[in-house]
Amino acid sequence: MSTWRFDAIGTRWEIDTVEPLSIEQRARVAAVISGFDATWSRFRADSLVSRLSVSGGSVETPADAAAMLDAYRELSDATAGAVNPLIGESLNALGYDAAYSFSAHEPAPAPGDWQSVLNWDEERLVLASAALIDVGALGKGRLVDLVTAALDDHDGGLVVDASGDLTVRGDSRVGLEHPFDPSKAIGIATIRDQALCASATNRRAWGDGLHHVLDARTGVPARTWAATWAFASDAMRADAIATALFFDGGPALAEQWGVEWVRMSTAGIAERSPDAPVELFMRKD
Repeated sequence: MSTWRFDAIGTRWEIDTVEPLSIEQRARVAAVISGFDATWSRFRADSLVSRLSVSGGSVETPADAAAMLDAYRELSDATAGAVNPLIGESLNALGYDAAYSFSAHEPAPAPGDWQSVLNWDEERLVLASAALIDVGALGKGRLVDLVTAALDDHDGGLVVDASGDLTVRGDSRVGLEHPFDPSKAIGIATIRDQALCASATNRRAWGDGLHHVLDARTGVPARTWAATWAFASDAMRADAIATALFFDGGPALAEQWGVEWVRMSTAGIAERSPDAPVELFMRKD
C-alpha cells in the first residue's frame, strides 16, 4: 500500500493506493484542488467568493456551482433554513474568519432570504448584494469527489481521505471517532465503494462552546448533536447529510436521498438509520 500525504484547503489529505500514483496523476489532483480553492475559499482574498462578497455581482457560473447550490436549496428547505450558503459572515462574526482570529463578536444570522440574494443557472451566478458564500456544509465532500474522479484511470483499490470526508474504491473498515475522546471510537463502519463523511463539534472548535456548525437562522453553534456520520454513493451528499443531521429535518432528507447515517447527541446517546453499515459500541436510542 502506498500513501500520499499533503495539506490542502486547510486540512490534511491522505490518498491510499496499492501502487504509487504517477507524477501526472498527482499533478491532476493538485490542479483540481487549486481550481476549487481559487473559486470557493473564503480564506483567500483573491478567490471568487471573496471578491463577490465586497458588493455582489454577476459571473460565469463556476463548474461546481449548480451541483452544490442545488443541494443547498434542498438542505435549506429540509432544515427550515438552518443550513444556508450565505453563512460566511456568521462564521466571521464568531471568529472563524480568514485570519483565524477566533475572536467572537455578537452572533450574526445569515440572510434568511438567501435564495433571492443568490441566483444561478447554467450560464451566470448572480449575488444581488454583498454577502459571503461559504460552501462548508458540503464543499469538502464535493472536492473529495472531484479528486476521486481525477484518479479514475488508477487501477485497484483507492481511498481518498480529507480528514474525515473520504471515498473508498474497494473495501475499508473505519473507526468512528468519539467526539469527547479522540483516542476512542463509538463504532466501526464497513465501507465498500462508497463515501463516508463525518462532522463533529470538537473539530474546528474554539472558545466557550464555539464551533463551525452554525444554525444560519441565529448565527449560533448547534447544541443538540455532538457528531454525525453519513454514508452515500458520493461524498458531496454524504457531507451535506452530515451537516443536516445537526438539525431537525436531517434524517428525513437522508431517507429521501438514500443516505445512511449515525449521530451522537451531546448527552452521549447514539442514533442511526436502520441500514447504516456500522457496529456501534455504545448505548443507542
